[in-house]
Amino acid sequence: MSLNNFQPPKGATFKKRRVARGIGSGMGKTATRGTKGQKARRQIHPNFEGGQTPIQRRLPVKKGFTNPNHKEFVVVNLDDLETLFEAGTEVTPDLLLATGIISKLRDGVKILAFGTLTKKLTVKAHKFSKAAAEAITAKGGEAVTL
Repeated sequence: MSLNNFQPPKGATFKKRRVARGIGSGMGKTATRGTKGQKARRQIHPNFEGGQTPIQRRLPVKKGFTNPNHKEFVVVNLDDLETLFEAGTEVTPDLLLATGIISKLRDGVKILAFGTLTKKLTVKAHKFSKAAAEAITAKGGEAVTL
């Protein structure tokens, strides 16, 4: 077996249709286009719908798409924790809801490092920014990911 012996299997290839090559070809005269009419006389765009408003103009324009897997976290800053909680408090999403820092839980709570923290707190949240987790642990607290 060598490269010059390779051939496609029988029935895998077809002869090209030679249109408009005379009556004897079987596809002469009207060249398989039928008789008369716009399609027989000139090429029509494949999306042409006979003069009615095309589907791409009838549908509304919507840009982009919405990611079905997108998670929306409620953001809580360090200065919010600083002003509302005493040292040694265990801060949980339920406690944040009860105190009114957040109004809805959505997909979880994310703690960000805006502001400064001077108290030792145990913070339980779904996500932490690196700087926020470092700031909490630097004061002797604990950043627990739920």
